[in-house]
Amino acid sequence: MLISPSEGPSVDEAPLLHIDLDAFFASVEILDDPSLKGKPVCVGGVGERGVIASASYEARRFGVRSAMASVVARRLCPDLIVLPGRFDRYEVYSRQFHDVVRDLTPDFESLGLDEVFCDLRSLRRLNVRPIEAAAGLRSRIADELGLLCGVGLGRNKLFAKLASKKSKPHVVDGRLVEGPGVVWVSPDIEQEWLRELPVSALWGVGPATAAKLEKLGLHWVRDLARVDELTLAAHVGASMAASLAAYAVGEDRREVIVDREMKSVGHDQTFARSLEGIDQLTQTAKGHAAVVARALRSQGRVARTITVVVRFDDLTSVSRSQTLSFGVDDEVAIAAIAEALLQSVDLHHAVRLLGIHASSFLERENNQMQLTFAIEASSDNARERAAIVSRERQISHEALRDAVDEVRQRFGRAALGTASELSEHGVEIATQRGRHAFGPEARD
Repeated sequence: MLISPSEGPSVDEAPLLHIDLDAFFASVEILDDPSLKGKPVCVGGVGERGVIASASYEARRFGVRSAMASVVARRLCPDLIVLPGRFDRYEVYSRQFHDVVRDLTPDFESLGLDEVFCDLRSLRRLNVRPIEAAAGLRSRIADELGLLCGVGLGRNKLFAKLASKKSKPHVVDGRLVEGPGVVWVSPDIEQEWLRELPVSALWGVGPATAAKLEKLGLHWVRDLARVDELTLAAHVGASMAASLAAYAVGEDRREVIVDREMKSVGHDQTFARSLEGIDQLTQTAKGHAAVVARALRSQGRVARTITVVVRFDDLTSVSRSQTLSFGVDDEVAIAAIAEALLQSVDLHHAVRLLGIHASSFLERENNQMQLTFAIEASSDNARERAAIVSRERQISHEALRDAVDEVRQRFGRAALGTASELSEHGVEIATQRGRHAFGPEARD
């Protein structure tokens, strides 16, 4: 409900605010290349296995949406422009977005690059009106960043997020209909939505869960209220069942978690042509390790646990992890651990996706003491040898890594490269993709 600030709710009536940037990746690409304005633009994988990550509203008019296979999207919109994505650029805009939010309140929780929850309750003493604050925030983001967003206000996370979705533009019969921009969910609207919303609108209910619920005859949120939680748990698991039972009556006890600690960093890649054999995998793992190492160093951290994820052509996946007694942020060190882990995987099928992730963080300056300790015993000789190589590399090459990072920070990422990063086109440095692995960058 969009109403004037003077008639709007108090902070106690609308304590939570949710902001979601519109078509974020695609919007950044259009800002950086104004010639794309007004055209159907997507960010995603363009290969046969590619997936759309972000679609402009011009693309959505043709039925293109995120998580759609790129081949399907091109079929719907033959003139579709699919760009591979530049996550370093999106991170720049995301930091600016967070800075604007922080000016309103430091009590916010970031969900990825383009989505934030704010807790407005600490602003009571300032007599802040939620509608006015939401409208002002939206205007600043548009004026200073050139990005549009939807803002939702509600008494809990469930309704605030539903409201931000309702505030955005949407496509009806191929025609773009502007959204109100700011929506507050009043008590009356809460009851209306609980009666009329489909289960697929609820937080965490993806296509697979929605299909399970619909097989049970549960198509609408109102249907969930008549089902016992234990019955739901038998089909969707205890945790999801508990959430659905609460959502069915409009309850959501989740708090805004300020300064949520990063749990891991990683780089995943889906290949246009599947890899076969350990040699191809270990060669590719070196590039992945370099991306993860740069991400760690940029955040002043080292990681004790390295994990590799392998997905085969039959869509089965396996993962292997190794935890060290010290932290690493060096690409050769990480690659050595990854190679040892890959040696333990039965490569019975061709590999369509490889991921390397780092976790169990330490602050970089606190790592030197750990490096002098003995390496933990391991029953796997290959892993133990890899750990020794990793420790020695971490110690001996730290100064060189720092120098390379400083040059890149001052003069650009492509100002200096290692031999593996050199190509006929110059220095090519892979961009971290992490959980945004939406497919190969080009047809093979």
